[in-house]
Amino acid sequence: MGRSGKIIHKDVFAEIVSLENLFLAWREFKRGKRNKSEVQEFEFNLEDNLFKLHQELKTKTYQHYNYTSFYVRDPKLRHIHKAAVRDRVLHHAVFRILYPIFDQGFVYDSYSCRLGKGTHRAVARLEKFARILSKNYRRNIFALKCDIRKFFDSVDQNILFALIQKKIKDDGALWLINKIIKSFSKEQNKGLPLGNVTSQLFANIYLNEFDQFIKHKLKVKHYFRYTDDFIILHQNESYLKELLPIIALFLKNELKLELRPSKVFIRKLSRGIDFLGYVVLPYHKVLRTKTKRRIFKKVSDKNLQSYLGVLKHCNGYKIKQSIMLK
Repeated sequence: MGRSGKIIHKDVFAEIVSLENLFLAWREFKRGKRNKSEVQEFEFNLEDNLFKLHQELKTKTYQHYNYTSFYVRDPKLRHIHKAAVRDRVLHHAVFRILYPIFDQGFVYDSYSCRLGKGTHRAVARLEKFARILSKNYRRNIFALKCDIRKFFDSVDQNILFALIQKKIKDDGALWLINKIIKSFSKEQNKGLPLGNVTSQLFANIYLNEFDQFIKHKLKVKHYFRYTDDFIILHQNESYLKELLPIIALFLKNELKLELRPSKVFIRKLSRGIDFLGYVVLPYHKVLRTKTKRRIFKKVSDKNLQSYLGVLKHCNGYKIKQSIMLK
């Protein structure tokens, strides 16, 4: 423990590269992927592959393989970079050890890729405080909604590594983390690959600086973030307008990030607050129009229950009936 009382982690590398952790990481990684040929090939010589990876890590001869890139539409076009199986297993091994170290320092209302959080919890929390702040919808309130421009492509790798170094003082762990960070770049020293499980954690470590600034420096009470989307609620529209340039300046100076102008707006609760596929309104929430279109376009016998599950979280009775009659 350091002088400030913050816990400093010094024996992380041994935990990450232990055979026990690698086998547990494999077990987590393979869920839902057993039918994929590359996973079956790795599993055919599982012990040899994991022992070899373990040895390369211990001797620090490990090198990250190149990525395979492809595009997916979900719903917008995304450029995914997929690592080799042995590297993805290692990403899980790193995630397993680093997640509890960093997660305890994150603000409560950060919801992306965290245990017990997720989109539905984020929207429910937004709904709860919209009701409280508006005195059970008797007064109007406002939401400042923002989106960070090309977030994953814009993450500064040197800033990210410096943030990790604040908590991790183990040279071996830092060597490995740096290998993973530097295994990909959109441009020099910038970017995180969308396909890595470590990228989800690194994104939260990076934006935790922003979360802490919002919550503890600006003393904002009603703030909710999911990856690069965030919302601030307040009774005063002018207050939110004054916050905007302060937020933009912090992101630019401290994290080298920019807001996406077309996705920044202030909206009355009575007109609906659009967040994570839902529109929160007084007394209820509905699915976003684009989300409805996606459901009708993609629904099939295979994924029917999954989409019906989404509708449980909003006023979706009419949509459910339409799907069932499709």
